[in-house]
Amino acid sequence: MDLNERKLRILQAIIHDFIITGEPIGSRTLSKKFDMGISPATIRNEMADLEEMGFLTHPHTSAGRIPSDKGYRLYVNHLMQKYELPEKEKQIIASKLTSDFNELEQTIEKAAGLLSEITNLTSFALTPQQDEDVLKYINILPVDERTVVLMIVAESGKVSNTALRISVPYSEENLAILSKTLTYNYRGKTISQVLTSDIIKNFETDIEAMSRLAENIMPNFMKTLENMLNVDLYMAGQTNIFSIPEFNDIDKAKMFLEMLSKKDDLTRTLVNRDDGVIITIGDENSEEILPDCSLITATYHIDGKLVGKIGVIGPTRMKYDEITSVVEFVTEKLNSTFKLPEGKE
Repeated sequence: MDLNERKLRILQAIIHDFIITGEPIGSRTLSKKFDMGISPATIRNEMADLEEMGFLTHPHTSAGRIPSDKGYRLYVNHLMQKYELPEKEKQIIASKLTSDFNELEQTIEKAAGLLSEITNLTSFALTPQQDEDVLKYINILPVDERTVVLMIVAESGKVSNTALRISVPYSEENLAILSKTLTYNYRGKTISQVLTSDIIKNFETDIEAMSRLAENIMPNFMKTLENMLNVDLYMAGQTNIFSIPEFNDIDKAKMFLEMLSKKDDLTRTLVNRDDGVIITIGDENSEEILPDCSLITATYHIDGKLVGKIGVIGPTRMKYDEITSVVEFVTEKLNSTFKLPEGKE
């Protein structure tokens, strides 16, 4: 069966109308709303063909049709027009994401909130995987006689502050020396290099004079580095689901919130997605994502090296053109925010 231009125009009109209204549409209503230049009977026949081909479906006993996942896929791939964000919206996004390079996590979290605010959907941002992140400096700060804070700062702006219990006496001078020694040994090394090499053995040879303190610090130092390899998932707008008609059913809303609560599953799904702007619709998603949801993700870069994911999740009935443009623009701003000035290492 031929998917000719007329069928494509009808499918595009149905999808456009359904995204706006959320209501099934019949041939007579379609004929009145859109100037097709053909009779309602012809439209009805074409709609029947489109349903037979799997691009349309009809809910329950309604005479109207709605898009299927396959219909949305055709729309996204071939029929969706480029949506240009208004300049005012661009300015708002740009102003809110202007940040110091070192405020990586705060800015990524802010970007997730901004996406939710603009799209009225649930948004998320995944911090970069840190295995190739380069250490910048290490500092150990006193708190009380048995507690210190281990601060590790990476070039990407990732900062880890860990409170450690110490079983031996220490002086601020010893902490300062140990901090400088750690920084000297590990500055410029990636986290994975530190964790997989003999650097630790070499370092332990250099600090025999303060070995008891080092014995307290070093296992926690290594554990903190391992934790820094983990990605963080920031989410915003989880309760926006209650304003979406498709989730007025309390059971559907509950299932959606339960899906979001399984952060490990969701994080794994996002990490494994391809780079670039990716749209997956309904059953195209992994089993961790509800079948009546769509997921739009984009990849952002940290000075062209480390990458993370950002995007939104919502019902299959969403304004794909507008939302994709918002996600793309926010990603562009993140890329420019976290690009080191030329000549800066």
